[in-house]
Amino acid sequence: MVAIVSLLDAEHSDKLNGLIYSLEQEFGIKGVQMTPFPHITWLTVNDGSLQHLQETLGHAAGICCRFRIFTTGLGIFPGEKPVLYIPVLRTPAVNHFHHQLYKAVSLICQEIGTYYHPNTWVPHLSLALGDTTPELVSQAILYLNRESYSWQIELDNITLLTRHGDLFLKDGVFKLVEVARKGTIKLS
Repeated sequence: MVAIVSLLDAEHSDKLNGLIYSLEQEFGIKGVQMTPFPHITWLTVNDGSLQHLQETLGHAAGICCRFRIFTTGLGIFPGEKPVLYIPVLRTPAVNHFHHQLYKAVSLICQEIGTYYHPNTWVPHLSLALGDTTPELVSQAILYLNRESYSWQIELDNITLLTRHGDLFLKDGVFKLVEVARKGTIKLS
């Protein structure tokens, strides 16, 4: 599996990692650390050439401006091993960027993760996954409930993460352009 993500800036990476490490200390939850870079996931794919993905993302980054995402609150994807996360609001800029990326990647990959279709995708910043239980997540929510997690984060990259053993590591970081150029997509 390959994940197409945007890494968070240093300030928000530190904030998210602080929360993740506090959950590990308090509850022993550390499965989310298999991806050591705090990020928002745009898409996952199970097929396609890594080289073609890198070319597509490099092109997309070259025509898209940096933009902001906004977060608030806490969320849960329920199940036997629920996922605890901070929701990212689906603003017009976020929806547009995701839709354009989905269209570009679907031209070269047929197996895009089902949770990443533009109609059903729930953007988020993961706090705990994989080694959770409903009981642990309910305790973690009570523990984290002291803040609103209303952040503004400027995204400046598209990054490929691929599995290397037990970790997902970077296999290409593509910088978004700083300002709109003629013919480029401006998202905020």
